[in-house]
Amino acid sequence: MTTKRSAVIPRKISSFCQVRIAHCLQPTEVEALRLYLLRIYSEEELPPRIGAGINWYIVGKLCNIAPEYLIHYSKDIRPIFDLLIRELKRRPKSSKETSRTGELAANPPVNKPRRPLKSAVSPIIVETWDYEFSPRNKPGKKAQPIIEFPEALWTDWQDQDTLHDALRLHMDRHGDTVWQLSRAVVKSKETFSLTTLKSWLSAKKAPRSLDSMRILERIERRYRLPSGYFKAKIPHPSRGAYGHQVVDILPSERRRLAWHLPDDFESRSAHEQEEILSWVRKVIVTGSTDYRRYQAVASKQHYAIRFSNIHDRRPTLGAINDGLISEIGDPDLASSVRVAPIHLQAEMKELLRFKTSTLATFGYQRNGLWGNETADQKIEHLGLMFGALAASPQCAVRGLGVPVKSLTFALLVFPSVWDWYLQWREQRRGFYTAWEVDMLRVALAFTRHDTGWIRQTPSLSKALRPIEGVVSIDEIQTVRANWDAACDICHKHCTGRVKEINKVARVHRDPFEPILPILEAPSPVGEYRKITDEIIRLLPDEKRYPRSAAESIRSFLMIRLGRVDKEGFQIT
Repeated sequence: MTTKRSAVIPRKISSFCQVRIAHCLQPTEVEALRLYLLRIYSEEELPPRIGAGINWYIVGKLCNIAPEYLIHYSKDIRPIFDLLIRELKRRPKSSKETSRTGELAANPPVNKPRRPLKSAVSPIIVETWDYEFSPRNKPGKKAQPIIEFPEALWTDWQDQDTLHDALRLHMDRHGDTVWQLSRAVVKSKETFSLTTLKSWLSAKKAPRSLDSMRILERIERRYRLPSGYFKAKIPHPSRGAYGHQVVDILPSERRRLAWHLPDDFESRSAHEQEEILSWVRKVIVTGSTDYRRYQAVASKQHYAIRFSNIHDRRPTLGAINDGLISEIGDPDLASSVRVAPIHLQAEMKELLRFKTSTLATFGYQRNGLWGNETADQKIEHLGLMFGALAASPQCAVRGLGVPVKSLTFALLVFPSVWDWYLQWREQRRGFYTAWEVDMLRVALAFTRHDTGWIRQTPSLSKALRPIEGVVSIDEIQTVRANWDAACDICHKHCTGRVKEINKVARVHRDPFEPILPILEAPSPVGEYRKITDEIIRLLPDEKRYPRSAAESIRSFLMIRLGRVDKEGFQIT
């Protein structure tokens, strides 16, 4: 009995090899595998198996293909083997098999005792190719040896702008496939995936990690290209590489440091690594100016008095009573959790009602209103002043130590309170600024004749308590006896302080600090041109990163559009 074979399966085998396997193996290897598949189909022979899988070692030996290639691309090659297995199992048995089956039925074999089953099936590991196979060798060639510096097939070539085009160009010039290049540049113990290299060639991904940068350097060395050739073609070159093994730092700081660390950071000595980290933190991340150092320290000290439920826009922070404050042993912690007492919050609400309501309260006069932003700013500034008065002298803030229950807006009519606060600000920062002038002008507005809120609210004096070294009982009685005279004295005193501080006030942050190296250069315009050149060099790919590319173009135009003169803009 003969079986009529269909011509569909051979066509499927040939098409599959041309379309699905051609990118995995060499052309001679693809042809050898195709002939092998056609042979086992024509001879109705199942492929060699290991359990439920294909024995790629035997297939590789029969086709003269390195089994490592077949195992690596097994996902691409396995479907055609599954098709053959299904087709061969569906076909009726041949006459040879039928006659053999009849012989077995006529002469049944003698039952032999079964061998005991093994407890576990050990994997088959083929270490050498010393074993012999009976089938004949098929045409094909063995895996090519790894050549460290392959010769270029042609020397005249046109450089490509993108990474994937340039990588594909030089692979073709040196006759490398993806698999051959991976074998040549990836070391045995490294975990660099072959699919990553494929994603670079297809422009789906771009190198970002330090491991990827090292692979690019090896490819450059293999093809004898200039150092940094491929790195300069990365779609977003301004991004910092990730993967630095810097211990004992938070991920947020690691992201800020990544752009400024060299690619060979891990290979440097511990002393050099510490020196690099120290320099980057001091000069770039934190800054090296006196103000930046002051700001870094001051931002960690929270001492302001917080006002809760002042108006609906502000979140509720919750009140903390004096008993809780007294239970905190650490002065630094005590100064960081203080909330305004009830009477001080009531005074603040009255002040905000006076300065923000559409109509002035009956019996009061005022000059100007506060908007929402101004009101928030004044709440914050007054909270800082009251917080400094209430902070413990033993904590890092070095406050005055006034009990929270003794804080009141009536203290602002005493010149001694303002002098202590001004001196405290100078000692804390090292000099006076316009900030102290603004606070003094708040005191002038509060005590101004006819329209000052404190002057028109003498009932504030009822909450006054003596403060050792600043406000005595006699001074409190004098202020209560003649509130207007006390406001006049405070107004006159603060007016003089404004004039004195204006003469010595300094800018606490130089607005030209970021561009000082440019302004101090012999040719500032030439330095600006270097900035534009750097922007163009690091310009991201507009197709993959449109927003980043637009931001870079905007920065470029802002610098290149020169000075403004009477004629308008001029290109410099």
